[in-house]
Amino acid sequence: APNSGMLFKFGSQPGLLIRTPDGELQAFNAICTHLDCTVQYKPDTSQIWCACHNGLYDLAGNVVSGPPPRALDRLVVNQRGADVVVSRT
Repeated sequence: APNSGMLFKFGSQPGLLIRTPDGELQAFNAICTHLDCTVQYKPDTSQIWCACHNGLYDLAGNVVSGPPPRALDRLVVNQRGADVVVSRT
């Protein structure tokens, strides 16, 4: 559904798949760049949030506020019919 997110296993780490309010799919490594906590999607603000130290990222993975030193690592999303395939490149 638009404006939703879900965590998934991506290799040995968590990934975060988001369907933006506009319906676009975005995916990121779900590890905060500050202290390696797992981030989550906050549909009420349409932001990615790290609960450990209240770090916020926008829907492009860029730091909005808090202690994260850099953007989240972005993953590539390909939709094939009803299936979604996420990869590094």
